[in-house]
Amino acid sequence: MNERSPIAVLLSGSGSTLQNLIDHGFHIAKVVSSRPGVRGIERAEAAGIATTIVERKTFGSDEAFSDAVFAECEGAGLICMAGWLRKVVVPAAWEGRVLNVHPSLLPAFGGPGMFGHHVHAAVLERGCKITGCTVHLVNNALDEGPILAQQAVEVADDETPESLANKVQSAERELYPRTILAYQQQVAMLGKLSSPKRCEITSTDL
Repeated sequence: MNERSPIAVLLSGSGSTLQNLIDHGFHIAKVVSSRPGVRGIERAEAAGIATTIVERKTFGSDEAFSDAVFAECEGAGLICMAGWLRKVVVPAAWEGRVLNVHPSLLPAFGGPGMFGHHVHAAVLERGCKITGCTVHLVNNALDEGPILAQQAVEVADDETPESLANKVQSAERELYPRTILAYQQQVAMLGKLSSPKRCEITSTDL
């Protein structure tokens, strides 16, 4: 894989993260959606990217569903989750080659049910003063893969889940492309990803 190797994107919704990667000039070979009729598919088609819909309900197990998803990604050097809301079992051939961006500073506010609005509401309920986003490698434990990079944002006293989501999404738009590019550069130089270690948090708006 080199810096220009194609990536596949997995999504389940609006595709705002996909659009960000398109706008940053990444070579996206394929978009796989877990749901039909979502805005993310429209964004991909508008950019001339091949799309496929793989729905969990048509498969008898998570393993069969996952096999179908990853089969659609053959030829890509890297898979980037972009609002993907379905459990997948990462096969050995893809270990270390699946990335995700999560809207909190993991390991805080990760795990089952922690996505989108639910994360930001939980942050405010806990009274946190700092939150942010995390880019991590995906393994078979939800939101527990090795952390590659994090970016923090301040939680204001009058914050709402909606305003906090806007702040975190702004940080994601900066952090995710930068981390993907760094990953691709490292693999291009080393031929493989070295054992990732937890990065220091970089803070914005503090």
